[in-house]
Amino acid sequence: MGEELEQATMQDLKGRRVAVLMTDGVEQVEYTEPRKYLEQLGVQVTLVSPKRAGEDVQGFNHDQPGDKFTVEMSVSEARPADFDALLLPGGERNPAELRKNAEAIRFIKEFGDEDKPIAAICHGPWALIEAGIAESKHLTSWPEIQDDLRKAGAEWTDEEVVVDGKLITSRKPDDIPAFNNALMKELMVIQQAGTDPGPTS
Repeated sequence: MGEELEQATMQDLKGRRVAVLMTDGVEQVEYTEPRKYLEQLGVQVTLVSPKRAGEDVQGFNHDQPGDKFTVEMSVSEARPADFDALLLPGGERNPAELRKNAEAIRFIKEFGDEDKPIAAICHGPWALIEAGIAESKHLTSWPEIQDDLRKAGAEWTDEEVVVDGKLITSRKPDDIPAFNNALMKELMVIQQAGTDPGPTS
C-alpha cells in the first residue's frame, strides 16, 4: 500500500513550494532526506537562512561536522506568502541560533499567523517557542527539550510524529519517514485545493 501511495503521489506536488529555515549546526540528514523526498514529489525546496544567499551552512552528523549547503535565500528577503509550508530541521546549535535571530522568528511566526503547515523535527521545535507557536499545541521533539516546550504551554508526547492542525513535529532522524509522510499529506491537501502561494520575486 505504501509503495502504491508513493507511485500515485510521485510528481503530484509540482508547483508546491517549501522553505527550509536553518543555519550552522543543522543535523544534516534532517535537511537532506526531507528535501530529497519532497523534490521527488515535484516540490520546489528553498534553503532559507539568516546568512546571505550564496553563503554556506555547516551541516553536522550528530557532533561531527558534515557537508556544507549553499543558502538559496536570506530570511530577511523571504516572505511566507511565497511558500506553502515551512520545514525546521534540528541539530542543537541550529535552532539555538535561530531563536536569537529576530528575522528568523518573524518568518516562523508569519507562517503560524497565516495558518500554513510548519514541520519541525528533533531540536527544531525549540524555535516555535520564540515565535509564540508552541503554546496550547500538542508537540513532540528531541526528548531533552520537552521541558522547555511544556513551560511554553505545549502538550508533549513521545511519538514518532504528532500532527496538531497544520503543525507537524517529530523526535529524531529515525522518525523522518513518518515526518515526511505527514508533511506530504498536508501539501496534498493544498494541492487538491488548488491554492497558489503566489509568485516568487
